[in-house]
Amino acid sequence: MADLRELLAPVRVIPVLTVHRVEDGLAVCTALRAGGIRAVEITLRTPVALATIDAVQQQFNDLLVGAGTVKNVNDLRELKNLEIAFAVSPGFTRRLSDCAFELDIPLLPGVATASEVLSGLEAGRDFFKLFPAGAVGGIPLLKSLAAPLAEVSFCPTGGINANNFRDYLALPNVTCVGGSWMVSKTLIEAENWIDIERLSRDCIDS
Repeated sequence: MADLRELLAPVRVIPVLTVHRVEDGLAVCTALRAGGIRAVEITLRTPVALATIDAVQQQFNDLLVGAGTVKNVNDLRELKNLEIAFAVSPGFTRRLSDCAFELDIPLLPGVATASEVLSGLEAGRDFFKLFPAGAVGGIPLLKSLAAPLAEVSFCPTGGINANNFRDYLALPNVTCVGGSWMVSKTLIEAENWIDIERLSRDCIDS
C-alpha cells in the first residue's frame, strides 16, 4: 500500500509495544518521543490495548500510533473509531485485507513466503510485514525476494534487535523495521524509562 509505505518510510524503526497498564503505555511513549521515535505499534494482546491506544493518541498528537496483532475483521472494526494511523497483522487473508480497504484503515499484513506476497499483490498491496523475519530467512530471504518482486517493500519484524536492525535497513526492499528491544518487558516492569529513551535515540542516530 503506497500511502502507508510513504507514511512509515521516514520512521525507519517502529517499537512494538505490549503493555498491561495504560499508564505504562503513556510513560513508554513519553520516553520513545524523547529519544526521537515518531511511531509506535501497540499490540492487541492485553485487555488495556485499546484504552492505551486511545490515551496515547490523545496525549501525543505528533506520534503515529498503530495497532498490532490484528487478526480478524472484528479487530479492525473495533479500531475504526480510534482513527489509528495504521494496523499490523501477523498474517495475510483476503477477507482481512478487503475489510481494511473498506474501512479505510492502512494495513500492514504479515507474510512469510513468496506465495503469500503474490496473494497480497493480487489483493492490491505491495507493502508487507515480513514475519517472523528471523525465523523465515531474514536478510537472505529478503535479498532473494528483491529481484523477482522488485515492486514490493517490507517491514521485517521478529528477531530484529539492536545488533542487526541496521543490516535490515540497509536493504533496498526494506522500508522500516519493527522490534521490541527498546521496549522490552524487563525495561517496562522496572520502569526504566531512561534506558528506553537511550535505546530509542540509538535507533535514530544510527
